[in-house]
Formats: sequence, C-alpha cells, structure tokens
Amino acid sequence: MRTARFTLDPAFTVGPVDPRLFGSFVEHLGRCVYTGIHEPGHPAADADGLRTDVLDLVRELGVTAIRYPGGNFVSGYRWEDSVGPVEDRPRRLDLAWHSTETNRFGLSEYISFLRKVGPQAEPMMAVNLGTRGVTEALELQEYANHPAGTALSDLRVAHGDKDPFGIRLWCLGNEMDGPWQTGHKTAEEYGRLAAETARAMRQQDPGVELVACGSSGQSMPTFAAWEATVLTETYDLVDHISLHAYYEPHDGDLDSFLASAVDMESFIENVVATCDHVGAKLKSTKKINLSFDEWNVWYLSRWQEQATTFAQDDWPEAPRLLEDNYSVTDAVVFGSLLIALLRHADRVKVACLAQLVNVIAPIMTEPGGPAWRQTTFFPFAQASRYGRGEVLDVRVDSPTYETAKYGTADLLHATAVRADDGTVTVFAVNRSRTGALPLEIALGGLGLTSVVEHTALADADPDARNTLAEPERVAPHPVDGTTLTDGGLQAVLEPLSWNVIRLA
Repeated sequence: MRTARFTLDPAFTVGPVDPRLFGSFVEHLGRCVYTGIHEPGHPAADADGLRTDVLDLVRELGVTAIRYPGGNFVSGYRWEDSVGPVEDRPRRLDLAWHSTETNRFGLSEYISFLRKVGPQAEPMMAVNLGTRGVTEALELQEYANHPAGTALSDLRVAHGDKDPFGIRLWCLGNEMDGPWQTGHKTAEEYGRLAAETARAMRQQDPGVELVACGSSGQSMPTFAAWEATVLTETYDLVDHISLHAYYEPHDGDLDSFLASAVDMESFIENVVATCDHVGAKLKSTKKINLSFDEWNVWYLSRWQEQATTFAQDDWPEAPRLLEDNYSVTDAVVFGSLLIALLRHADRVKVACLAQLVNVIAPIMTEPGGPAWRQTTFFPFAQASRYGRGEVLDVRVDSPTYETAKYGTADLLHATAVRADDGTVTVFAVNRSRTGALPLEIALGGLGLTSVVEHTALADADPDARNTLAEPERVAPHPVDGTTLTDGGLQAVLEPLSWNVIRLA
C-alpha cells in the first residue's frame, strides 16, 4: 500500500486544546444515574450512595465538564423536585424516556459527585426552556450560585449545602429544534426565549457562560437557518452554540461508518461559517465558539425499534435503555471523532461524550456487580491524558478509498498535540479494514529525538468487545518497529486501528 505522509512544524498550529473538550454527560436516562453512578447498598457504594468503582473509572477516563441533567430529560425537568430531603422529593413521569423519575439523585448529589471525581470535573447545567422559562432559570441560578441572604440561597443552606455550587457554564435548553422535544419551538420562538433568559441570567451574574441550542444534527431540515435565526437574537448574549451528532453503520456499510468523522468535520465547519456570517452581518468582532455537547457512536435505529414496543401504561424506574455494547470497529470510529474535535480546537471549546455510564457509554456496570471499560473507554482516556497543549496543523497525503455516503475519503485520519514540555502526541486512525498503512511524518523544528511509545487499539476480530463475561477482552497493545531518525518518523498502522504515538 502507498505510504501516508504529513509534516509537523511548530510554526503551524490550529489552537490550544480547552480542557472542556474532554467533557461528558450525565442524563436521567435508563441506568446512567441509578445503578450507574448512584447505587446505595452496592458493596462499593460510599456514604452518599455513589459507586466508588465507577468514580475510579471516571477519574481514569479523564472527563472534565459534565453536562446535566439532560438531554431530552431537561425539557420536563422541575429543578425544585431534585433538592431537599430525599424522602420528601416527588416521583414524576419522564415523558422523554417513558420512565418514572424518583429524584433520589438530584442537584446536590450531582455536585457531590463532581467534587468526588476531582477538581477537573466542572458542572455544566442545562435549564428547562421546553416547558418552563426565564423565571425558573433564574430561580435555579439563585439557588445554586448565590452565597446566602435570599430565599432560595438560604433554602440551599437549609438543605445542607452551605457553599454555593459555583456553576459557570449553562445550556439554554436542549435540542429545541427537534419535534421529539417536549416544548419544541421554532427558531424564532426559541431565539427570543433564549435571548430573554440569557439577558436575565447575566443580570444576576455577568460572568456566566451560556450555550445556545444549535441544530440537533446537520441532517435536520432547518440546519443552518436555525443557527442563523437563533444567533441573530442571541449573538451578544451567548458564548457558544451547541452541536449534536451520533453515528452508526447503516445497511452493513462499514466503509461509510469508518468515515463518519468526514461528516463531523463538515458539520463543525458549516456551523463556524454560519456563526461568522451572522457576526459579519452584525458587524461584531466577537467570535461564537462551539459546544459539541453530545457526540458518540449510537445505534439509534435499535432504540427507535425498541421504543415502539413500550407499553403505554408502563413507566419503569431506571430501565435498561440504550446500552450499546461497543466493538473494536466502533472504538476506531469513536477515536476518529475525537481526532475531528481536536482538529477544530480553535473553535470547539466544549465537547461532551454522551453519555458517561451504561447509556451509550464508555463505562458499564451491573447492579450489585462489577464495573468495566468498554472499547471506547481507551481512545477517550488516552486523548484526555495526552491531548493537552497546542494542536498542530496536520494535512495528510494519504491513500484514499470510496464510500457510498461520503465519496472519496482518506484512509489516514490524524492530528497531533504538542504539550507545554515540548513532547508531541500523534493520534491516528487507519480506516482500512484489510491492509496495514505505512506512515511517515516529517518533524521539522520540533527537537524530537525518541519514540516514547506507540500503542494501538486493534484486533484480529473487528467485532471483539468487552462484556460482563469478558471485561478485559480488548485493550490497547504496544506496537514495535516505530522509529524516529533524521527528523522523520516511520510507523506502520495496523488495519482498522486507533493509534497513539508519543514522541519526546
């Protein structure tokens, strides 16, 4: 096979990686919360009912901003149901996921969970702009963030939380362009409501960071027109606009699935163009950044089939929903999506892997039993650990292949990040399902002299996966033969593989 090549030079960069790029998402959906992160009575549960085995894995995963409480769930969310004595909290029907919400885990428990994950775990709170509005957003903000001396801040103190929660990053609703969303709105309706909510929240605290709802996907019929309308109303009031994207193979077309990041990069670039077009019309020097606050591989078609089987009079607690079990192929696509985010780190400042535990998640649990890593755990953990610093501009010269959905695509998808200490990490995916891919990298001016390590996530069985029965079936393995001589790196990328090459 022809060799893939690119050049790295410290003079050519994309931009710094915001730590929030490695965020995640906890929604009251299926078993993400209950028997996921929170299971009183579990052998590993702490005094607050949080599973310490899950906390350990969350720390290892390296997540930063954690979005909460939804997702579709937030459009029916009554924040006041989730505070105060647990025994007094009401049970509610959750229309989004046809479940019963007990509210045993609420706002205080979420903040406690973040604090136990560690200081890198930042709250990212969504407000309900589906069935509620400005008043409720302000009340939640006051309860969460005001120190004391008002009715709602004193209520928080009375509930046992003397210190404010310090939530800086807020989402103004969720997927309001989607007809499936409770309280779905037109772009004009949502834009006005988001603007009024943002204006009021800034009156209470000028330092908040706000995310307006963008389109739920590039395929939405209102895509781009939605962003343009919403930003015309909110441009000077918000900091970010959201993007959501999920990918799965259709009709066995694995070649297109492996090129999913082609669509993700197109989505990012089109939203950036729309943001900048609105800014130009408004004659503003401000740049709106992107919050890619839902992304993943998700076998959505399976969920759509399952949803048709629900008994309308059955509202279970924490049912098993969206518990996709990921293969090596899925993990390679997942790694490619991470590469796409890093390649646009100049404008993507927040990204949230949806979700964190059990629900299309890198971490799985069994009630009363163990927790384990899915195949997708490893690319995220490696990117979060080694993908900190300045993204270098990578323009590949690669062999290509044909896809039914995206046309001609490169077999190599890659990026590189230079850390503050001068070390460089290359993240690379070989999309070929059958052939190894030789790789050469020219390393001008970087002062690199050695290969610290080269690991790959690949397997002779591309459908291999980690399960309750075999929780350690798949993991990255070391790759031999990668060399650095005379300012150039030579490597061979295994077929269908996610690669991390660390250089010093």
